[in-house]
Amino acid sequence: MFNPKDRDIRLVAFDADDTLWDNQSLFDTAVEDYCALMSPYGTRDEMYAALYKTECGNMDSLGYGTKAFIISLVENAIRVSDGTIPEDQIIKAINIGRRILNNPATPLPGVAETLKALQDRGQYRMVIFTKGDPLEQEGKIERSGLGKYFDDIETVSGKTVLEYKKLCAHNGVSEKQFVMVGNSFKSDIAPVLEMGAIAVHIPFKTIWEHERVEEYDHPNLIRLEHFVNLTNIL
Repeated sequence: MFNPKDRDIRLVAFDADDTLWDNQSLFDTAVEDYCALMSPYGTRDEMYAALYKTECGNMDSLGYGTKAFIISLVENAIRVSDGTIPEDQIIKAINIGRRILNNPATPLPGVAETLKALQDRGQYRMVIFTKGDPLEQEGKIERSGLGKYFDDIETVSGKTVLEYKKLCAHNGVSEKQFVMVGNSFKSDIAPVLEMGAIAVHIPFKTIWEHERVEEYDHPNLIRLEHFVNLTNIL
């Protein structure tokens, strides 16, 4: 297991959604409600696949977040119904998505206590590094009450090796002085390992289909079951 004494760690970044608070469960519920709403036009699996295809097709132009999701809900509803879906059903689809905007962003068990413990040690610069809609992410951070534990917050359209290198540069550290903590192997782990930094993977109970990827072992990879276990390695 990684020993912090082996490296001069200066920066620890944390993913937000499904690392600090539950987010994907809200989308999972919304998708199921949407598929039920769209049942006159196909089976649950057909509607699920159609929506996912629409979402993927919109990512390059709309990015991530609830607002992009709502647009995909409406666009997909019009497409699968051949434009015949009633107006009131469109409104219901929009409201299914809007519910997610009310995410209370309640910290997951042990998150607040662990962040406070790490902050109290004063050894690292701590930042949130998340992707999505800046306004939406800022709202969740504020409602979570966790913002006080971080030195900075960065929201990007995608988590790539280049973006992680920019994050290190912004904070005046090298890749070898950086640790990333997150739940998505695709977004939070693989790019970080590729650039030679330390990645801490804390899986969540559910994951978005788009974030699924084949996982692998790596000398710089640490796997933890619970967020509180961070205090054992940092």
